[in-house]
Amino acid sequence: MTSPTAQVREQGADPRGTPGHPVRGINHMAFPTFDPAGTIHFYRDVLGLPLVQTMQVKAWGPEYQRDFVHFFFDIGNADCLAFFYYFGQESYTDENLPPLLDLGRHVALHVDTLEDLDGLQKRIEDAGLKLDMRVMHETVESIYVRELTAADAVDAEVTAQALLDVLASDGEPTLDALWARKAELITSRARAAQGER
Repeated sequence: MTSPTAQVREQGADPRGTPGHPVRGINHMAFPTFDPAGTIHFYRDVLGLPLVQTMQVKAWGPEYQRDFVHFFFDIGNADCLAFFYYFGQESYTDENLPPLLDLGRHVALHVDTLEDLDGLQKRIEDAGLKLDMRVMHETVESIYVRELTAADAVDAEVTAQALLDVLASDGEPTLDALWARKAELITSRARAAQGER
């Protein structure tokens, strides 16, 4: 199975249909990492992406800047996925970020065949990592890998409580009833958290 983008690329045409477009793709996209060893292990050792460049930079510019290492993984097509590790920077998670915005941030790597996708899934599972899900989105099939976070633990707790409440109630236990109870619990927690501030 070949994606529409890959088919256009194979035919030698511009995937956006704009001849002479000056941009040839992404040189790199960069993200911070608070766990460089884990990041390197996952992208280089598990997925097999070559680590092709690093930069070691002394703090410069703004007062908040820190010494850092910038490292780049080859993701094909002359493009890279890069990460910054800032020395001395505490790990940070925005606990107030709405879940939809948090889940909306991701990196999607392109492969042309189901065999390639199967191969990456096998590498991930052979490394002892859990595949979050595998989904067919219309004409594109995707696998998802993500690290469980504190938000996942809270969601699991709220879901379990909602299920127990629905099972203990007089009404019929259904998924809709679980979702309604879960919404009540989330609203209650949000109000309690606002009251604490």
